[in-house]
Amino acid sequence: MAKVLIDADGCPVVDQTIAAARRFQLDVILICDTSHEMYREGAETITVSKGPDAVDFVLVNRVKKGDIVVTQDYGLAAMVLAKQGYPIDQNGRVYSEENIDQLLQGRHVAKKIRQGGGRIKGPKKRKPEDNEKFRMNLEELIRNNLLT
Repeated sequence: MAKVLIDADGCPVVDQTIAAARRFQLDVILICDTSHEMYREGAETITVSKGPDAVDFVLVNRVKKGDIVVTQDYGLAAMVLAKQGYPIDQNGRVYSEENIDQLLQGRHVAKKIRQGGGRIKGPKKRKPEDNEKFRMNLEELIRNNLLT
């Protein structure tokens, strides 16, 4: 059976994800490093050592075809797509074969600007309606891909 995996380091929608998964009777796995340890009722927690991309590698090795992954990391999302999973970000954007290349390219360009001493504007402050949009899109993703 499919499950929901959360790249839990800094994820603002952990509780919303667990609640939605519970409604559809899906297991939830939180994966975080030792600097972001968290435990939530209704979810299994896997804590990994700190290190570059440590959480990403553990998560991608656990994801199976049809699993949903909550992450804001474009690189991880690309790996999840390659394993035929369904990545979604904390704002409810579903990553797909149609949008991942453009997102990865944008990340690359932003990195080059920062390396050159430039500055990039950060994300907007999170609002309650962002959580609602995420919940609605996550539930639609579950209904369209896991309940058919």
